[in-house]
This record gives sequence, C-alpha cells and structure tokens, in this order.
Amino acid sequence: MENKIRKARVIAMYLPQYHPIPENDKTWGKGFTEWTNVVQARPLFKDHYQPRIPADLGFYDLRLSEVREAQAEMAREAGVEGFMYWHYWFGNGKMLLEKPFQEVLNSGKPDFPFSLGWANHSWSTKTWTKGKTLSKDSMIMEQLYPGEDDYIAHFKYVLPALKDKRYITVDGKPIFVVYDPYSIPQVGEFIKLWKKMALDNGLSGIHFVGLKAGRTSSTQELLDMGFDAVNNRNMWEAEAASIGSRLKRRLNSLLTWKLGIKLTKYDYKDVMKNLCTEEDRLENVYPTILPGYDRTARAGARAIIYDNATPKYFGEHVDDVLGYLENKDFEHKIVFLKSWNEWGEGNYMEPDLKYGHDFLNELSKRILGQ
Repeated sequence: MENKIRKARVIAMYLPQYHPIPENDKTWGKGFTEWTNVVQARPLFKDHYQPRIPADLGFYDLRLSEVREAQAEMAREAGVEGFMYWHYWFGNGKMLLEKPFQEVLNSGKPDFPFSLGWANHSWSTKTWTKGKTLSKDSMIMEQLYPGEDDYIAHFKYVLPALKDKRYITVDGKPIFVVYDPYSIPQVGEFIKLWKKMALDNGLSGIHFVGLKAGRTSSTQELLDMGFDAVNNRNMWEAEAASIGSRLKRRLNSLLTWKLGIKLTKYDYKDVMKNLCTEEDRLENVYPTILPGYDRTARAGARAIIYDNATPKYFGEHVDDVLGYLENKDFEHKIVFLKSWNEWGEGNYMEPDLKYGHDFLNELSKRILGQ
C-alpha cells in the first residue's frame, strides 16, 4: 500500500499480553493472560458495555503465527501503517512477554511494518488486580536502570529489529517510543549513547519519541531532554476539560483511588473533543487516536470509564485528529492509535461481538478514503 494514498501515518500500539508466562502464572494462577480479566468484567451501571467479547479472532494466543498474520491483515485493510509492539526490558537483561515479537522478527512474518516502544515501568499486583483478590500490593517485576552497560546490552538486543526492512522510520531513522521518559536516570545520556551506537552500526540514527501523559509532563521539557518528538496523549487534561474543571478531576481521582467511593465516568465524545491541543499541529508532536477507554476488566468498581464510545463518535474523533495534521509534511503526519488490542482497558480495534468491524471501517474511511 503506497503511503501517498494514506491521509496519515497511523501507528497502532500493540500489547503482547496474550500468552501465559511463568511470572503471571506464579502471581495470578496457571494460564493467566489479559483474557482472564476481560471475561470476568461485569456491568457497573445501566447500559454499561461489559464484558467485551472478541469476535473474528476469538480469545487468541499470540504464540500462534496465524493470529499475528490475521491481525496484520486486518490492520492493513483499515489503513494502519504498522504496529508498535510494547517491549519490556526491566534491566540486567530481564524481559517479559518478548516471545510474540521475537517470533515476528525471526520468522519475517507477518510482512507488516513494526516498531518498538519501551514500556519502562514496574509490574506489580496493582497493574492487574481489581482490589479484591489480594490484600496488599506486591512486586511482580521491578523496572531497574543498572547503568551504561545495561543500556548497551539493551541496544544490542533491539539492533536486529532496528535494522529489519519492516521497521518504521521517520526521516530515515527507526522510531523508538519511551513510555515513561522521566523515570530514566540521565535520560539525555541514554539517548546520546543509543544514537551513537545506531550510527556506529550503519543506521542513520534513532528517532526517539517520548510519551507525554498526565498533568506533570511537558512537551518542551521532553524535547529538551533529547527526544526528537512527543506522543501527546493528554487524557488527564481532556478528562478535566470534559467536566469543566481541573478541581473536579482531582476530586474524582481522590475519591476513586484513595477512598474507593465510586468509579470515575466520563462521556467519551466530550473527552475526545478535548484530547488534542494546539501543540499537536507541530511537526514534532504526534497526537493520539483513542477508540475507547474502560478499565473495568482490570480495576472493577475503581475503573475509569469513557462511556458511550461508539463507532460514530470514534469516526468524529478521527476527523478531529486529522485536522491537526493537515499542514504537516506527510513524513510527520504520525498519529498513535491507542491501541490495537488493549482489551483490558477497553481501547482496541479488533472486532467484538457488539460492533464487529465498525471501528475498523470508520478508521478505513478516514485514512484510506474508503
């Protein structure tokens, strides 16, 4: 598919949490995957859409190449340029959930563009629990930053991917997303080291993208830290704007997370109207497309929920986001789709029993004009 027929470069974030691993078995029970939480979700209010049940692909296992091929074909037909696989490197060479992407890399299949995003955060029981089954939080895997030798080892591990012909580039440089830029000690030195190693290994460099999320994150600060671009997620601010007050948003957070009084619910279309900012018009700021958000499967009654996320409102949201890209060079008309398959947070594009292919069709109409 030629780039020139696309209206934007849609990169879909991809969660590899759909196959058992020993660490999850030990914490949650044998065979745990994201599906375990998804199927146990229950409605929390009238007309609440839960549980979310997959349609075409079923409750898949990402160890199967047929599943990965089907996902890629589905994404391609919807106008998605490629997947950004979340990559878990915890330090000292420790990884989790690496098998699906490693098989994509080693097998050469699917023949579909990809990139990596470093999900540099610790795993604890707080990540998945609904607050009922465990009496206290415990660490599953801690994110560590041992220093330069580990950064070098990390680079050597991802180098074969960066050099793969399928790897997504920006201005000729492989794109690499960092989930939590602020947690990396001396992040500027990390970026400089990787860029030098990229040049030493025949690459043109690396296009580093820092994820901007939450009220404490600043676009300019991320650029000053050494990032080449910023993925503007902006959900916290959009939530506050949708209810007309930052103070209300802070109060909602306090009641939900500290006191557990009630769930936090917003209207999807109101949040989406506020998701983009004027910064998204900049060449080095890449906005976010969000098909929905509902953490009931993971958080139960403490969930954050964007209610009434329908294909119609999603299409309007995509139209809005594309408006911020109009004057950019095509190379930088990048938008991150959160997400391709984050079923436990209610943001996914894969068909479900309620909407089928409707979300995919809304995206395709706008990105491919079909």
